[in-house]
Amino acid sequence: MPLCLILCLVAALTSDFLNAELFPELPASPSTPKARTTKASKVSPAAAAVSVASALAPSPEPQTPGPAVLESWAQSLEAHPDYRVIRRLQPRLLWPASAGQKTLQVVVLDTETTGLNHTKDKIIEMALLRVEVDLSTGLPVGAVEVFDELEDPGMPIPKEAMAITGITDQDVAGKRLDEGRIAALMDGVDVVIAHNAGFDRPFCEARLPLFRNVAWACSFADLDWKAQGRSSSKLEALAQGLGLFYDAHRAEMDCHALLAVLAAPLPNTPESTAMAGLLASAQTPFFRLQATGAPFDAKDLLKARAYRWNAELRVWHTRLSDESALEVECAWLKAEVYGQRNASVMVEKVDALTKYAARSGAMAPRQL
Repeated sequence: MPLCLILCLVAALTSDFLNAELFPELPASPSTPKARTTKASKVSPAAAAVSVASALAPSPEPQTPGPAVLESWAQSLEAHPDYRVIRRLQPRLLWPASAGQKTLQVVVLDTETTGLNHTKDKIIEMALLRVEVDLSTGLPVGAVEVFDELEDPGMPIPKEAMAITGITDQDVAGKRLDEGRIAALMDGVDVVIAHNAGFDRPFCEARLPLFRNVAWACSFADLDWKAQGRSSSKLEALAQGLGLFYDAHRAEMDCHALLAVLAAPLPNTPESTAMAGLLASAQTPFFRLQATGAPFDAKDLLKARAYRWNAELRVWHTRLSDESALEVECAWLKAEVYGQRNASVMVEKVDALTKYAARSGAMAPRQL
């Protein structure tokens, strides 16, 4: 408290005492009516000192409201159209039991690595959540098994990776993934789901070959989030769409966030969950069509139809969801790109065991 305010406070509290006790013979100021003096209006020196001490004492710390009070505030805000509330994600480790329906064993997976290239960079953290999923509802059932461990990559962690993950060389020093526990957790798994399986699968297969022998699905590429009204397919944005936030870029929390997103009803098809859609697509092969020998002047047509250029193979290619889409695309290529001439293109069939892997699927020529 400023010194000038303290002096004013002391003067105000002790003025009656000074006037009445020290200078009783002085007449009242003619400009000021004489106030009636009562015992209650007098302030003793001790009381004045206590008042000053109270004024100088620090204010007590405000009490933090309990969870129930905070939640009631949040619900009040949510009821108003001008407010949206996001809550910290609370990992869910137990879901309602199955009602006897058919289930699949699913692993939700995430990795943190030293970089983006699986041929030279290494895993520094791996997390797995194993859970049963009811095929009739697309919802998890029962307990969730959790695995989350760090691993020493045998090389310094680049500053860029440390900045993203917060994992330091000291955190991973001397640590190694428990391969036996991973093998036990993966035993009998039907599908592995990652939010960027094209990134995670090559790293996992390079570290542990057992990841080659299981179907993979990608919650980023296998679901049309734009059609569901989401402006972004990033995991943090999808969680925010559910009113959740979390500490991203650590493997276990990313897995919990993904499980929450997959178990929620889809925005535009609330009768289904993202998990249900992924499990259906995981067993369905897709096709990668290469427009072999396409004329140079057809490049704008191909780009407009969402073909991508493979600089290494020097070929335009696109991904097709099923056999019927492949038939339609081959007919379009013959009519619009090859001018109804006979042509041979290459088709790669990518099944569940090669989806998102670094290796190719079965390749075969196709006559148009």
